[in-house]
Parts: sequence; C-alpha cells; structure tokens
Amino acid sequence: MGAGTPRPGVPVRGSSSGRPVMAALDLLGRRWTLLILWELSQAPGGFRELQRRCERMSSSVLSTRLGELTDVRLITLREDGYHLTQLGGDLVDALQPLFAWSRRWAEEADAGPAQGSRHCDE
Repeated sequence: MGAGTPRPGVPVRGSSSGRPVMAALDLLGRRWTLLILWELSQAPGGFRELQRRCERMSSSVLSTRLGELTDVRLITLREDGYHLTQLGGDLVDALQPLFAWSRRWAEEADAGPAQGSRHCDE
C-alpha cells in the first residue's frame, strides 16, 4: 500500500485512533475521490476516459487517487479499464443515504433561512 494511503488500524489526519471509520473519512475526504467512485459506479473507464468524466482533473492527481483506491481494494484495473470492486460497490451503496440527504439539504437551503432552528446549546 502507498505510504500515505489511509487504512484501518493506522492513525490518519485528525485522528490518532486508527479507527476504520476515521481512515474511511480521510480517504473519502480527499479531493476527487468521491467523484471517481461515483463515475465508476456509473460505468467502468480507462485513465483518459475517467480524466474526461472527472472534469479533466490533472493526470498526476488522477493517478494518485486511482493508486490509493486500488491500494485499499475499492477499485481494480482490468483490461477494459478501472472497475469498482465488491467493496467499492458496497461503499457507493452505503453512501446513497448521504446523497439523498444532501439533495434534501440543498432543497431546504434554497428555500431560505430556517424557522425555529436548533442550536447545540439549547
């Protein structure tokens, strides 16, 4: 595995615990990672195809992210391009409630200021 690739059991940015959820959040919080996973959930793709589908991100960043995602077994490279693994597909499925929530959040944010909002100190 790459030296900087987050993985369970190893401290990551913002956490010294090594908890798997912290490693997952570190990995998913890296720029372009979620977009790559999303694009591969729609269809497999080779390097150039992914670069085009991912808003023409730089080849060095794409290469780094593909390496990280391969290292942690979320994607695999086959003759016809990169594919999600079973684990990668399971992750995309697990993120579906977050995607749905984010759409509701966006709709409510567009509706204007919240009425009777809750605060942590209440």
